[in-house]
Amino acid sequence: MKLKDGFITYNTGEENLLVATGEAGKSFNGIVRNNETAAFIAELLKNEITEDEIVNKILETYKVDEKTARNDVNKLLNIFRKEGFLE
Repeated sequence: MKLKDGFITYNTGEENLLVATGEAGKSFNGIVRNNETAAFIAELLKNEITEDEIVNKILETYKVDEKTARNDVNKLLNIFRKEGFLE
């Protein structure tokens, strides 16, 4: 899975944003403000990646147990799917 074309990530220095541009902007009007972990996942989703690979990257980067990481990744990916951000 990966972010659909037209969804870009942007860090303002204070906020981590996910923005729809071009064709993606026709189906999603708005800006998503992400926390640090969601922004990390959004960056990973710029390239094809599996849910298990995302969980492993979270475990390598953050001090969190696998169950929590898996649950949190699953929740965020479900939101991204529902909103149409993923291919």
